[in-house]
Amino acid sequence: MPDTHAEARPGPLPAGLGASPRIAVLIPCYNEAVAIPRVIAAFRAALPGTAIHVYDNNSKDETVAVARAAGAVVRSEQLQGKGHVVRRMFADIEADAYVLVDGDDTYDAAAAPEMLRRLFAERLDMVTGVRVTPEEAAAAAYRPGHQLGNAVLTGMVRRVFGDRISDMLSGYRVFSRRFVKSFPALASGFETETEFTVHALELKMPVGEVRSIYKERPAGSASKLNTYRDGFRILRTIIILVQRERPLMFFSISGAAMLAVAVLLAVPLLRTFLETGLVPRLPTAVLSTGLALLSFLAFACGLILDTVTRGRQEAKRIAYLAIPGPDFDSPA
Repeated sequence: MPDTHAEARPGPLPAGLGASPRIAVLIPCYNEAVAIPRVIAAFRAALPGTAIHVYDNNSKDETVAVARAAGAVVRSEQLQGKGHVVRRMFADIEADAYVLVDGDDTYDAAAAPEMLRRLFAERLDMVTGVRVTPEEAAAAAYRPGHQLGNAVLTGMVRRVFGDRISDMLSGYRVFSRRFVKSFPALASGFETETEFTVHALELKMPVGEVRSIYKERPAGSASKLNTYRDGFRILRTIIILVQRERPLMFFSISGAAMLAVAVLLAVPLLRTFLETGLVPRLPTAVLSTGLALLSFLAFACGLILDTVTRGRQEAKRIAYLAIPGPDFDSPA
């Protein structure tokens, strides 16, 4: 049986590296019997000698058999969802760098050596394969609706967490060991890509991007992505992450909205009171007062949670720094 912790020594890495780093290719799979042999073969050609790990997620087809026949190390995760698979892979596999790619044969394995080269040469923690689709295949490979959704969701994250990414939802990434072993992996599904991005931006990790061809799935392979359901799940994850990582911003916006409504309701009542000395619409006055109180409470919650979040960020940063970075500069 192949060793789960097998070392890999790919050739196309930065000149001047001493000891060869251990590289692990991680491929989460669900019903990818048609595509997975091509993915394994492509990465075996791009990164000779690299350990390729396929984690099956309750596939109903022959994914496990064909992946094992293609020479991959095959494991399984019973909890359904890509986030659960990523959590298991990151916990199980020991390496110096990790190449994470979907098992649908839509990403270009030839970009992996350049992504790894940048990771080590520039000492980055995450390199994202930015999807570039040939014009003649764009409609089939990367549908306009998906492109629009990615642009909108990526734009939201860029505005809140930092303008250092251009393709937040790409499933093709290279990570350092520091990133993988400090990543909490709380997501359950496709929203795990959002977590990758926010984790890196929040800890101010050095990140990079490499343009990579994005192609259509092979014939007979079906996408597991539900445009609207998964899009709303990703949007919900972004909102939760904003509330968790930017509580002062989140609760200040909520408080400002409630205070604005309270003022709009109170202005006519105040005008009437100044003219007549009476408050004829008592329920409206009570509602306005209640909203104003809730707005001040939201501001207070934001201030308190901002202090708590700062402590959590410091703890995550310390956990990140506790993992030694690879040293491949000295001679072997």
